[in-house]
Amino acid sequence: MWILPLVGYVGLVFGFAFLTLAIASGLYYLSELVEEHTRLAKKLLQRLIYTVIALQILLVLVDGFPIGLSVLSVASHGIYSLNLRHFPVVKVTSPVFILSCFLVLLNHYLWFTHFSLPPPPPPQSSSRYDLYSSTDLPSFAEISSYFGLCVWLTPFALFVALSAGENVLPSMGSEYATGEGSSFVSPGKGPEGPGGVGGGKGGGGREGMAKAVVNGVRDWMGDTGELMGFWKGDKVRRF
Repeated sequence: MWILPLVGYVGLVFGFAFLTLAIASGLYYLSELVEEHTRLAKKLLQRLIYTVIALQILLVLVDGFPIGLSVLSVASHGIYSLNLRHFPVVKVTSPVFILSCFLVLLNHYLWFTHFSLPPPPPPQSSSRYDLYSSTDLPSFAEISSYFGLCVWLTPFALFVALSAGENVLPSMGSEYATGEGSSFVSPGKGPEGPGGVGGGKGGGGREGMAKAVVNGVRDWMGDTGELMGFWKGDKVRRF
């Protein structure tokens, strides 16, 4: 067969492209929701952190998860919650934010190492109980669900929530909101631009981190496509 493998490769490329566009669209839509409901987003993030901590404690008490790694996970979510003190303003150069990013990578590595270890050997005993007992190994679905809910969900939600920059009150936008290292990106005009304090939606308002990433990738793809001749635009007309 020659044609069917080629069709499979083309389908993989299109599937990956559509999946990437779907994720980018979802991030953009979530960013818009966070901007419109900042107070509700903060409350939901707090409830999410408390829920993950309670779930981690239950996993230790009921399923016998390792205590050391579970304590690290609970402490990490406590550090994550410190980013909500000035929500929606988050300074990406603050020690709390940098420590949170480090803890995300550390938790992923340690839990991945834990689940990658071979199962312990069965106990050498001739008792009736051991004859019918077997090692209860977690399945791939259980491991991936644990990573998605207890390791990645809270940092991902915090990353999306960093986009709530349009509704910052002037009283919150002092050095922490507009200083160097703030999570808000000012495209064009600064906080004192035509839209007044904070710019607003009509005068160069600040973009959050998630929206800035999506817009940056979209602009880069548009400029690259114009320069390569896939479509015409402003950059092609200049020549």
